[in-house]
Amino acid sequence: MDPSLFVDPDIRKARTLPSAVYHDPELYARSLERVFVPSWQPVGDVDRLKASGHVVPLTLLEGSLNEALVLTRDDDGAAHCLSNVCTHRGTIVVEGEGHVQSLKCRYHGRRFGLDGCMRFMPEFEDAEDFPSPSDDLPRLALHEWGPLFFSSLDPMCDFESWVRPLRERIDWLRPERWKLHAEHSEEYLIGANWAMYCDNYLEGFHVPYVHPTSLGSQLDYEEYETETFDWCNLQLGVAKDGAEAFDPPVGHPDHGKRVLAWYFWMFPNVMINVYTWGMSLNIVLPQGPGRTRVVFRSYTADPDAVPEQAKAQLHRVEMEDEEIVESAQRGVRSRLYDRGRYSPRREKGPHHFHTLLSRALSQPDPGS
Repeated sequence: MDPSLFVDPDIRKARTLPSAVYHDPELYARSLERVFVPSWQPVGDVDRLKASGHVVPLTLLEGSLNEALVLTRDDDGAAHCLSNVCTHRGTIVVEGEGHVQSLKCRYHGRRFGLDGCMRFMPEFEDAEDFPSPSDDLPRLALHEWGPLFFSSLDPMCDFESWVRPLRERIDWLRPERWKLHAEHSEEYLIGANWAMYCDNYLEGFHVPYVHPTSLGSQLDYEEYETETFDWCNLQLGVAKDGAEAFDPPVGHPDHGKRVLAWYFWMFPNVMINVYTWGMSLNIVLPQGPGRTRVVFRSYTADPDAVPEQAKAQLHRVEMEDEEIVESAQRGVRSRLYDRGRYSPRREKGPHHFHTLLSRALSQPDPGS
């Protein structure tokens, strides 16, 4: 453990991460390799990859990792997440979404099956020990939850361990039925570090001060709770009287509570917010030490069930959050500020995040 990054596991004694985490270029670069390379990330919608032969290229964590990948569904109906970089000379293989029988690199004609296995390469008759497994496109783990595919370049943990708390709380709603609601989806560019944005999301402490007439008008602040798990945490939003809410069934962990929303944060940068109308997926994409892009995607089983004011409400809360987060980003660069303290009652979420981030940033360099 890097002593400069140590966060005491006892929140009553702990001090926050040092301010350099939010602006230092070296620590930002370290976070990309040690936090994001091994992370689980949403890589596409299950509903978008239905038919055999369908291919969907994507860029994993565009603006930071910039890893070229492609989703495919083979003739047996199996979905794959593959490197989209030809194993011959590094050219991008699939340059657009479509339906194909095989993957063909347009540079020198190398062909791959939809499972990534190399099938044909011209002019290589005299090459020794060819083909070998290294000539196949690298295949990444691919898993489904609800409407989403998830993958990882080098998983930090088993996917089921990462997603289990979400399944236990949400799967009774059958989230696999939810589909993208494009009209209620947005992207925002923010002048703050990705971790600063996550800090703000992870506590309800600021709700009465930053969102008094928006989110605060619906949430019962005194009943607001945070639960922590190995790789994620949950903020349980209990509704005030009169607000539309869930009534979880007998046997559910929240049975007997009027749940306005479940706010799940999945380490390091994925937020899954579940409302009575469906789900808002927020993906926090690092763009530099002091710059972040946040992608909002709404999913629902019934577009008509999404309240007219839902998008406006989410946008208003986002604008309020952006303003305070950008203010904090300017503040942590002060020579007179380094570390703060946590409210043991209200800041369990940021403390949990900081302990995980501290541990990841303190890992040795890959290959050392």
